[in-house]
Amino acid sequence: MLQRLLFGLIAVTTLTLAGCANSPQQLSPQPRLTVQLGAVGHGQPVVVRVADGRASPTLGTRGGLYPETSAVTVNANDVVPKLQAQAEAAVRLLGFTPSSSGPELTVTLTDLKYQSPKEGMYVTEATISANFRADVRNSGGSYSGRYSASLNQRFGMAPNQETNTKLVSDVLSDALTRLFQDPTIGQKLGQ
Repeated sequence: MLQRLLFGLIAVTTLTLAGCANSPQQLSPQPRLTVQLGAVGHGQPVVVRVADGRASPTLGTRGGLYPETSAVTVNANDVVPKLQAQAEAAVRLLGFTPSSSGPELTVTLTDLKYQSPKEGMYVTEATISANFRADVRNSGGSYSGRYSASLNQRFGMAPNQETNTKLVSDVLSDALTRLFQDPTIGQKLGQ
């Protein structure tokens, strides 16, 4: 009887501790432009490049009792092609034609973070932020701009991979949309 009770107590303790640990999450966000853009170009060719300027693919951790096991990552080889497709779509909406020659637009993902409070056993909130830099070069000079977006989200229970993917997608989409809404980008590309 005592052996069964002890075995049951060990099983419950193990399950409780396992429930406090968060597994790492590798996200595959789907950034999208969230507004229509007005055409300012007339079909002129533009070179569009997207780069990942982050120091690491790790955004942060989801916190909890064992934050070192709950890393949130987004790999460059997953997100850069998606950002490239969205940047080329945005350039087309602005009235230009993505090409291998012409004025150059380089969009760099400079930062992507996922931060949870360090204290506590449970993940109850997260702040996600994204930063881009845009560099335009043409015969008339150059222009650089920085664009960011952030989101603070509260949770009733630890967010799963699907939830975090959506949150990171939303923040990337917002920051990218802000970049292409900057009227100076279209003006400089058209010079």
